[in-house]
Order: sequence, then C-alpha cells, then structure tokens
Amino acid sequence: MTHGTRTIPATTKDAVLVVDDEAAILEMYREALGGHFDVTTAASVKEAEGLLHRNAYKVVVSDHLMPGGNGLSFLVRAREESPDMARVLVTGYMKPEMMLRAVNEAAVFRYLLKPVPIAELIDAVKDAAKSVQA
Repeated sequence: MTHGTRTIPATTKDAVLVVDDEAAILEMYREALGGHFDVTTAASVKEAEGLLHRNAYKVVVSDHLMPGGNGLSFLVRAREESPDMARVLVTGYMKPEMMLRAVNEAAVFRYLLKPVPIAELIDAVKDAAKSVQA
C-alpha cells in the first residue's frame, strides 16, 4: 500500500522508526517494541531521513544528540515531511529551551529521559501510535 510517494509496510502492526547512533540501544528498542510494532531502525539522521522519504511510519522515536545529526532538528524536518506521524524524543538531558523547541517546532508527542525504562518506552510509543489518525 502506498501513502503519497511512501510505501506503507504490508503488516497489521503499526510501523515505527527508531533512530539512535548506539547499536546496542537500537537492538534493545527493536526487541522491546517488536512484539507490538513493525520496527525499522536507523543508526544516523541521514539514514533515517532516507527511510522517511521511502516509507510511512506512524511513530518515529529519535535520540537527541548523535554524531552527524541532531535528533531534535531531525524531528522538526520529519514533522514538515510527515505531519501526521507522531514524534518521540529521547534525551539524556532536558533544558527548558530545548523543551520549548521540542513542543513548538517538532510538535513532539512525548520526550523520554535516558535511561528509558523499557515499559515507559513501550507505553509512550503505544500512546503515540493511538494519537495518530488512521
């Protein structure tokens, strides 16, 4: 099935894109979310942007600080490209000015502070997916 120029994976599970530069975290998130969602991972902002151009996702979960790209800036661009997709930011710190930008510019559904408990991650992504109109 296609959505505009993007392909929606043929699955009954909602598609989720997870972006983090740490392979161990990507694998942990994939395992945690895999029972509930069709999970695609990207190890960089550049890789994630390429995936967004080709596929439609219900939710994107992105780390904030990564080499070669800022997750919050990526989520701002993701909002412009896919405004109906829910966005979740994972960060090791939360400054007030970053919170304002996350809400105002990226329209982040939720932000999670590291280390993220797995149950909290799953609940946040489930809630984000439910917030998106079918």
